[in-house]
Amino acid sequence: IYHDPENPSTGGPGTDVASVEERIRHIEACRPDICSLDVTTSNQIDSGKEVVYLNPAETLREMAARFRDLGVKPELEVFEPGDIVFAQDLIERGLITGTPLFQFVLGVKWNSPSDPNTINFLKSLLPANALWGALGIGRDQFPVVAQSILSGGNVRVGLEDNLYLRRGEFATNAQLVEQAAQLIDILGHDVASPDEARDILGLNRGAS
Repeated sequence: IYHDPENPSTGGPGTDVASVEERIRHIEACRPDICSLDVTTSNQIDSGKEVVYLNPAETLREMAARFRDLGVKPELEVFEPGDIVFAQDLIERGLITGTPLFQFVLGVKWNSPSDPNTINFLKSLLPANALWGALGIGRDQFPVVAQSILSGGNVRVGLEDNLYLRRGEFATNAQLVEQAAQLIDILGHDVASPDEARDILGLNRGAS
């Protein structure tokens, strides 16, 4: 939400708050195995503008229920410690089923920093059976890949989070994935095959 500078309680030009029905329309049409569910409301910077990224609690509960009913596994994107606490409430209410999948979003301005202490603290708040990974924004992408691997987590890379392979050189998604796979190997771990990943996530067993 871009607030009206004359009246901060009112959205200004560019504000876009969609209904749950509108936000899940593409999910109903495409039925992906996994889809992001951003479990947060926070101050952020968007194209140089200060905004409030708004997800009311009731909206998130309704979206989680729709994901569950559609059989789409939510990737629970969490930006702050309290987001994990809220996600656990969704689990306790039965709105998130199967093994929960958390993604720590790090390096967004005014949100959680991308450092090992943050990862370790967020990890300490997770349910015992949770799968988790971490992503870094922009230049933080590959430092966070390394930190997540060394902390026992999974990784995510891609153009949504970072446009560059190195300074001044635009990347493709394939190049970012290849570089992440190389880093995983260098650090002494194994990259899961697509079938292995589906099994880890519970997708081959029909879990949500």
